Formats: sequence, C-alpha cells, structure tokens
Amino acid sequence: MRALPVGDRALLIEVDSGQEAEALHAELLRRRAAGELAVEELVPAARTVLLDGLDAPSRLAERLTSWEVPPVPPRTEDVVEIPVRYDGPDLGDVAAHWGVDEAEVARIHAAAEFRVAFCGFAPGFGYLTGLPREVPRRATPRTAVPAGSVALAGPYTGVYPRSSPGGWQLIGTTDLVLWDPARVPAALLTPGTRVRFTPVAAP
Repeated sequence: MRALPVGDRALLIEVDSGQEAEALHAELLRRRAAGELAVEELVPAARTVLLDGLDAPSRLAERLTSWEVPPVPPRTEDVVEIPVRYDGPDLGDVAAHWGVDEAEVARIHAAAEFRVAFCGFAPGFGYLTGLPREVPRRATPRTAVPAGSVALAGPYTGVYPRSSPGGWQLIGTTDLVLWDPARVPAALLTPGTRVRFTPVAAP
C-alpha cells in the first residue's frame, strides 16, 4: 500500500489489485461511518482510492501502513437487476473466445453476481467485477456505442449509460436508465452495489 500526496488535503492510495482497492474502499467507508476517519470524498478506481478533504494527510499516510484491511464484507442491500437482451453484435466473438456457443455466453453471464468496483469513463458507468472469464477489448474501438449496451472487457462488465465511443465487446442491450439527473441519486450503480443481469426476450 502506497500513499501519495495530492495537493494540500488529499491522498491517493495505491494497492496491487482491484480486490485490494475494493477492500480498502469498504474499510475507509466503515471507518468514516464509525467516526474514525474525517474525509470528505472517497473515490475508488481500478487499483487506487482517492481521499479528498483531509485535515492532516501526512499523518494519515503514516497510519495507513499499519491498518489491517479485511476482505470486502458481504452487502445486505437488494441486488439491482438489469434486464438484458443478449443480442449484441460481439456475442459471437465472445463465444468463440470462450469456446462455447452464444447461448452459453448468455447463461454464464446471467448466472454471475456482479459488484460495482468503481465508476468512471462516463456519468453512471460502473465497472462491475464478477465476470467468470476474461474477454479482450476489441482491436478497433467503435466511434459510437448505443446507450444501454451491455459490454465486456478484461475482467469487467459495464453498461453504457449513453451513446459514446468504446472498445468493449457488446453482448446485449438493456432499456434500464443508468443515469438520470432527475433521480436521487442520479446514478443507478454506485461502488459496492450488487448487480445481476436477467435475460429477457427480444421484442
């Protein structure tokens, strides 16, 4: 675990894996809720957690090295279910990479339980861990991926909240709104949220 100063009131904590970043983020949230940590913002990423709004970053950096960080605790909140039509243009490529047919790709994906590790790239886009098999990114990114596209890349699953460029493998489509500024919170998926994909038939 490495603590790097960011400005006068922030620290960027680097760890060695996504699992460690998730566990550290969960422990920081727990300590803040218990009144043991005074921090304004906690922002997880693939292998880092940013702590912003600290009164004494250097003192916290010294203490962090002695912390015992337990594994990510189980969440008790309800699972967010995302209905998906497994009709994506890259479904066949993913099936070939996994050595299965397209129906089996859908079965494997829908059988997994995912967890939002962190958010980024676009408002409402969550990087979901839990994919049983990894998938390479496309060799050539698309200039426009439709909103609602369910996609895979590396160890992650994601859902494009709006049309944007992207290089992930598209395996399906959902009509669920991932980002709505009129909703509180605007993002349906936030770090730590449990997610399942529910297959639905194409209209």
